[in-house]
Amino acid sequence: MDIWTAEKIILLGFLLKGVWCRYFSISLPQNIQALSGSCVIIKCRFEIREKYDKDLTERATGLWFKDGTDLNNNLVFNSSTSSQNSFMKGNITGKLKDKDCTTVFHELRSDHSGQYYFRIEGEGELKWTYSETSVSIHVIDSPTKPTVQLYVEQKEVQDQEEVLEGRSVSLRCSAETLCSSPPPTLTWSSTPRIPLSESSRLEELISDLNFTATHRQHRVTFTCTITYQLQDKNKTAQTNITLHVQYAPKISPSSSCTRTDVTVCFCKASPELEWHLSGRPVTNSSNTFISEERLSSTGLRSSITLHQAFTHTSTLQCVSNNTHGNASQLFQLPSSVAREFQFCDSSSIRSIDHLFMSVCK
Repeated sequence: MDIWTAEKIILLGFLLKGVWCRYFSISLPQNIQALSGSCVIIKCRFEIREKYDKDLTERATGLWFKDGTDLNNNLVFNSSTSSQNSFMKGNITGKLKDKDCTTVFHELRSDHSGQYYFRIEGEGELKWTYSETSVSIHVIDSPTKPTVQLYVEQKEVQDQEEVLEGRSVSLRCSAETLCSSPPPTLTWSSTPRIPLSESSRLEELISDLNFTATHRQHRVTFTCTITYQLQDKNKTAQTNITLHVQYAPKISPSSSCTRTDVTVCFCKASPELEWHLSGRPVTNSSNTFISEERLSSTGLRSSITLHQAFTHTSTLQCVSNNTHGNASQLFQLPSSVAREFQFCDSSSIRSIDHLFMSVCK
């Protein structure tokens, strides 16, 4: 047998030994975040040497240490005794006989933050502390804010992206699942308030808000709130997102004129409007007075007062333009008290390249 063959046999022996022999090892999450006043779940599985299998029975005990592994100074939990008087209150929910050391701790406080180590004690000689592996628990006083994502036509976009009117919109709120009983809830609200229809998946702590974008949702702020119902009080955190909807101008058909000593015309439009007299933009002057009132995040109501000298020969038009189209309303100004006004609407046009001008007959 040459040296090369001998080395391969020795290497194979080491590999087979690693397959056939079991050693003490444990599987723990590296970091866990927990909410004060709530609970924490530590997913835990361990392995032992084969020769101790007979000692791992139903009477096995699990112990937890904090910030060290000294039995006298760092022991904070022992499954064989009542936890009411222990530093950590809880219980091992996994079956130690099946090497499942999953543990739940309740009524967490800020001083429970630290590094935790597990120890298994069985019958006979089975006593082992897994000092090489630990889990870090960080107790926070307030919940972490949920995450809100904007989807347009099922594609994720940034919250600063604008949405075209008529597009399918989905707002998804998600949050990290922290141990809590009852489980935390996600809820939606909006400012200004509008009817909302949402769907939730509690096991993933996800809530979706689905709708078709309209101009009424322009500059509306949607809020997702996570709520934890704790024994002493509820704890909440929330995240906001403001929607920006792009839409073609709209003019209300209720726009009208009245006449007394002067002629006053009203126009309601969104998003903005301006007055044109005989085809030219009008500003405040000694013969015309314009006032504006913001009706909502999208609507504007404007009035113009004209002296009699302008009403015989002038035409008045309410105009709203943007990159998505234009709308206008033409008023036939009354020449006397007995004569009623007439007006006509232009329809919204999607392309700015095709300017439409209404003409009343």
